[in-house]
Amino acid sequence: MNNTQGTIKAICISTVRGIQKESIDSAEILAGFGISVDAHGGDWHRQISLLSHDKIEQFRQLGADVAPGAFGENLVVEGIDFRALPVGTQLACGDVLLEITQIGKECHHRCAIYHKMGDCIMPREGVFAKTIKGGSISVGDPMCVLPAKNKLRAAILTLSDKGAAGNRADESGIVIRDMLEQTGYEIVEQSILPDDKDSIQAQLVRFADRLDVGLVLTTGGTGFSPRDITPEATLAVAERVAPGIAEAMRHNSLQITKRAMLSRGVAAIRGKTLIVNLPGSPKAVRENLEYILPELAHGIEILRGLTGECAVK
Repeated sequence: MNNTQGTIKAICISTVRGIQKESIDSAEILAGFGISVDAHGGDWHRQISLLSHDKIEQFRQLGADVAPGAFGENLVVEGIDFRALPVGTQLACGDVLLEITQIGKECHHRCAIYHKMGDCIMPREGVFAKTIKGGSISVGDPMCVLPAKNKLRAAILTLSDKGAAGNRADESGIVIRDMLEQTGYEIVEQSILPDDKDSIQAQLVRFADRLDVGLVLTTGGTGFSPRDITPEATLAVAERVAPGIAEAMRHNSLQITKRAMLSRGVAAIRGKTLIVNLPGSPKAVRENLEYILPELAHGIEILRGLTGECAVK
């Protein structure tokens, strides 16, 4: 398991590409560029290179006499095994936020270290990052590995007697799936059930407790018909309510039609799963999702503990 925090041991820059990097005590990191005075900064994906101090020390034990920056690295950090981190991992250091974009690199020209030692660790141990947020860094500053932003997982549940009987196409479920996938969600399961409270409750519990999805979107069963019991089934399995989501959807829909006031849909939380009731109409589903989807991911990440104490505010 990779450590979640390390310490910057060296900051290295070169004003011209292809020459040995030199150590400096502090540096200014520019968003979308990298280290302000480094020749490798710019509008590309390899703005800053990082190497583990621990890997350098292991290499030194083989007899290599290497100074900071000898491998072409910008930042030497003790306590973090960068090679074990996936692309997309974010690193926080004070106000600075980096995102790993590449693991290792292909070495086209053998460096002096390779010719002397027969090996070089940068191609396999080094990582590259882009700058999401800029700021100042200094030797001795802590660097934090933020929790991985894993792809959010979702399930879709359509509630319709006719749909479950095969007498109506599930158009709303298709709209939900398309919009979630376009937003980056992984759809774990999509199903359709009749308007039966016990069946709905059992499926919602399964989605939350067994499949452990972050988001469940239901469609249908939110009106005034005696068979419309989706909100009641949702609240029966909920541990907490999230009224702001349903209120926001109704507020947005009221700008389109006054009949939005008749929607009884709710939003609630069970464990680490957010359950949101959507209307049954494909048009209303699209209008509501367009309004709430951009904000849902942040709430789900908080709910699931995907943001840590080192998160940049």
